[in-house]
Amino acid sequence: MATKQLIVWLGVVLVGLIVLSSSTFVVQETEQVIITQFGKPVGNPLSDPGIHFKVPFIQQTHFFERRFLEWDGDPNQVPTKDKRFIWVDTYARWRISDPLLFFQRLRDELGAQSRLDDILDGEVRTAIANHLLVEVVRSTNREAAIDAEASVEEETFQTINVGRAKITAEILAAATERTSDLGIELLDLRLKRIDYVEEVRRKVYDRMITERKRVADKFRSEGQGEASRILGEKERELKRIISDAFRRSEEIRGKADAEATGIYARAYNRSSETREFYGFLKTMEAYEATFDTSDMLILSTDSEFYKYLKNQRGR
Repeated sequence: MATKQLIVWLGVVLVGLIVLSSSTFVVQETEQVIITQFGKPVGNPLSDPGIHFKVPFIQQTHFFERRFLEWDGDPNQVPTKDKRFIWVDTYARWRISDPLLFFQRLRDELGAQSRLDDILDGEVRTAIANHLLVEVVRSTNREAAIDAEASVEEETFQTINVGRAKITAEILAAATERTSDLGIELLDLRLKRIDYVEEVRRKVYDRMITERKRVADKFRSEGQGEASRILGEKERELKRIISDAFRRSEEIRGKADAEATGIYARAYNRSSETREFYGFLKTMEAYEATFDTSDMLILSTDSEFYKYLKNQRGR
């Protein structure tokens, strides 16, 4: 009997715990909750953090994020107004502003992401198709830093009336109208990446490479011309320096010869012995400058040039 009572009490406690766990739930700071009964919402959405209660087994809880959520679209090939095909990649930030309406229209975040794909991709295509490529790329009419040597397409720097920022705002405004009855608030939308299709991109890259090569060749030619000019100036300066040095050396040599001649003249006028020695010295210098081992010299016996040789032979 006691055992049966214990089993009954344990069963009651177990059922009570199950009922208690089914009737309570906790709402976090980052969550908001919708309670449904037989699939239909009951009461107002709950967003206050803490413990809350519901009817067990009959009512169900549905949790939704209160924080900002991300939408990242797939890159799409879109034609612009001037028939330029480009790849456009976009992203957006959104949040669940009305969880009850959100639950009724979309049920969950997966359904919201699918609906945003249709809305945002469609608005992006429409906006891009209604504007020129230059307006999609640029946001302002600021003065561009252009290489003076490079040829640039005129339309690349033409004046724009809308610009990328305004186009983005247009897309966001149009998409907001379509999501207002879904319990969603679009916070921001940006064009993450814009690029040419592969065929056009290759042509653009080839044109850029050709242009850069042309500029490089021009700079290289100017460098070679400048190098030739510097070398020419160096040669002229070198010749000038050599000429000045030669002129200076000749002046010094002339002064030295004049001084030596003066010394010889003063020595020659001193005495007969000095004159004799001077004559002998100059003759020896003449011999050294004139004779060679392979030379044959024919002189008369009364020649002054032969005088010292004759004396030497006699000895």
